[in-house]
Amino acid sequence: MSLSKPLPDTDLSETAPDDNTLTKAQMAELLYQQIGFNKRESKDLVEAFFDQIAERLIEGDDVKLSGFGNFQVRTKSPRPGRNPRTGESVAIAARRVVTFHASPKLKEAVQAGMVESAQAEATPAHTQRF
Repeated sequence: MSLSKPLPDTDLSETAPDDNTLTKAQMAELLYQQIGFNKRESKDLVEAFFDQIAERLIEGDDVKLSGFGNFQVRTKSPRPGRNPRTGESVAIAARRVVTFHASPKLKEAVQAGMVESAQAEATPAHTQRF
C-alpha cells in the first residue's frame, strides 16, 4: 500500500454493505479492477493475506506492515469486574488480545484526509449572487 499515490476511484456500490466499511470482498474487487488479477486470484490473495496475519498472531508473533502499522498480541491479567445488569462482582479471566498501532505515516494520511474533508465541507460548491 502506498500512502503517497492514491489509486483511481473505483465504484464499489454494488458490493458495499455500508459506505464507511471496506470488506474483504471489496478488497478482492479492487485487486480485480485496478491491478488486473482475475476474480478468483483476487479473492485468494486477500484470503491468503489475512490468513497469514491471523496465523502469526495466533502463534503469538507480532505483525509489522511498514507504512501501515503493527499488530501485537498482548496478555491481559485477570481482574475483578462487575456484571452491568446485576451489579454482581465477577472475576474476568486472563486472556490474550490483539492490538493495532497505526504507523506515523498512516496517522498522517488519515489526519490529512480529515483536514481535506473539513475544507471541502467549508467551501461552498457554488455561490449564488443576487
